[in-house]
Amino acid sequence: MTREHLDDDTRLTILLSATITRHRYDADTAAVIAELRELAGGRDGVLVETAGTWAGYHSEDPHSARLVAALRSLPGAEAWVEEGRRRAGMWHETPKRRG
Repeated sequence: MTREHLDDDTRLTILLSATITRHRYDADTAAVIAELRELAGGRDGVLVETAGTWAGYHSEDPHSARLVAALRSLPGAEAWVEEGRRRAGMWHETPKRRG
């Protein structure tokens, strides 16, 4: 399955989220932030929305606390933290099979 049907912002959001998740336990958060900035290529709006939402979603995970703090320190990310918390509180389940 290709992602050609996705717009550029959505593709960047997926890339940033995957990168954040891959580095969630890293001790060197400065390197993670630098990588995210490079990937974002100046598209700071997408970066801070993704970072803030991810930080809010994972804010209760003590193993990700260092990265959550680093993501929240990005200018503008704090505005998205509550959205991440809201998403974390949503009920997630696999749809039941019909038949």
